[in-house]
Amino acid sequence: MFQLMRCLYSCVFYLITPLIIVRLFIKSLAAPAYKKRWLERFGVYSCSAHKETIWLHAVSVGEVEAIFPLIKHLQDLYPAHTLLVTTTTPTGSERVHAVLSDSVSHVYLPYDLPDVIQRFMRHFQPKLAIIVETEIWPNLFAYCATHTIPLYLINARLSEKSFRAYQNLALLMRPTLAGITHIATQTELDSQRFIALGAIPQHVETLGNIKFDLSNPDHYLGQGRDLKATLFKHRWVWLCASTHPGEEALCCSSYQVLKNQIPELLLVLAPRHPERFTTIKKEAEQLGLQVITRRSGEPCSAATDIFLLDTLGELKMLYYSADCALIGGSFVPIGGHNFLEALIAEVPVVFGSYMTNFKEIATNALSQHAALQCTETAALTDTLLMLYKQPELRKQLSLQGKAFVLKNQGTLAVLLKKLSLAIEKTS
Repeated sequence: MFQLMRCLYSCVFYLITPLIIVRLFIKSLAAPAYKKRWLERFGVYSCSAHKETIWLHAVSVGEVEAIFPLIKHLQDLYPAHTLLVTTTTPTGSERVHAVLSDSVSHVYLPYDLPDVIQRFMRHFQPKLAIIVETEIWPNLFAYCATHTIPLYLINARLSEKSFRAYQNLALLMRPTLAGITHIATQTELDSQRFIALGAIPQHVETLGNIKFDLSNPDHYLGQGRDLKATLFKHRWVWLCASTHPGEEALCCSSYQVLKNQIPELLLVLAPRHPERFTTIKKEAEQLGLQVITRRSGEPCSAATDIFLLDTLGELKMLYYSADCALIGGSFVPIGGHNFLEALIAEVPVVFGSYMTNFKEIATNALSQHAALQCTETAALTDTLLMLYKQPELRKQLSLQGKAFVLKNQGTLAVLLKKLSLAIEKTS
């Protein structure tokens, strides 16, 4: 039955492939990087393959950032091995190149079509496959099982929405998950959901979230503090990080109200998607706000309303220059973004009601007074004004936020031991 279901799944995938190509083309109109390297998505490569390859897959920026510490540990432990990192998005690819340069190989994840997966696997011949979070691909996983390639699903999570969707594909999902060597989940609920979908209970283990094991070098602290002392001198910096459509307008509206009571206020916008930089700048200027961009190199004057971060890879540094941080994707129904980097930088954090992607972390942070939540957008202005007027509250949130992160660290070390055993067995 599984073979039949996988055959039907593959046929549907082949049929919709032209639509996927059209979608790539449409995306490329706003983000030109989507025009490039299409052949990689179909398992055709110009780069040469290496022996003793450890393969890691992370969808985009958030997942890539989470595994940088793991990658660097693996490089130190296994210098003779080649690390292959795949991503799905160009922004994820850019972060891999920016942080790891040529120390790893990188290509886009191939589409989950039988012939495409075969070309990918035969080209790179990975000894071990490590997939981050919630990436379940029946043909890819079946190939690993058939060819005895150990497959590890790490930092795994299943939202309620994903769980319900996968339940509708039980005949396909059950054998797919049963073939995974090991599933290391973030929470006990995630473990229960994977087992309910068909994962072998003995192969599932709740380890925690590796995103707590942050790697924030001292230079982020130094750069952020320098930026605060120079470019943002005498300004109270409100950083709105990883924002999505609708959130920039909300932030600008709150800024216009707050500016009357906080004359030194500076709104720093760091949009999630780089293709929106130009649009956001125009929309803010249409509101009569004065905007300068990071790329422009212009100094912030007393008249500057908005500093627009139109570069990649600088958000960690910016947290160290902020007086308060709003986490995007949480005031519109996106599901929120990782706010642990802000907490470790000791900046007070505010997020909205849409935090389904980080539900347990958000709930625990709130219960330990490590962050604030605005369940209504109308309360955002009052919350920010309260933080501005109460420096002791900001200090308390900063200290409790960092303590919350430090208390939950250690998952990476446990995971690394398990992966090391697997690597040594395949060598």
